[in-house]
Amino acid sequence: MEPLLWILLPGFTAVASGLLAWFIMQSRMEVMLAQQRERLAETRGALDAERTALETTLDISVRAAEATAKHEALENFLSELRVEQRHYTRENRMLMQNRKSLVLQERMYFRNIPLSDWIEHEITVEEGADVSRMVQDMTVFDKGVVSINEAPRSQKQLA
Repeated sequence: MEPLLWILLPGFTAVASGLLAWFIMQSRMEVMLAQQRERLAETRGALDAERTALETTLDISVRAAEATAKHEALENFLSELRVEQRHYTRENRMLMQNRKSLVLQERMYFRNIPLSDWIEHEITVEEGADVSRMVQDMTVFDKGVVSINEAPRSQKQLA
């Protein structure tokens, strides 16, 4: 029995040493795995924070680009609007009275497409009045508001 003990005892010690080494290595691997997961979580958190910051910045820049594009498109549209104007004088003779009037007609165009019908104003003209000055003063379409940049402050705020 004693020889059997001397044969089994080193085998038992070898198996016990192997199991002990395996448990120690297993715990070391679990510690390293936990550290690696911690680094991975930190990296993911940093990436998520950077991604949200980038998306926010990108969203703001896209909105600014859209606003600029809309503003330029509207400015281009308004720059192609024009007003055609014509005028002539008309004399109405009624019995003993001779009445002279200035007829001013205006029409708004987009490129070559008329947007409105002729709008007509008739102004009674006194003898010796400056007809060309009256034509410049009378207009239906406000020429100063055709461009956004030249629009009054209150209209810019509405846009």
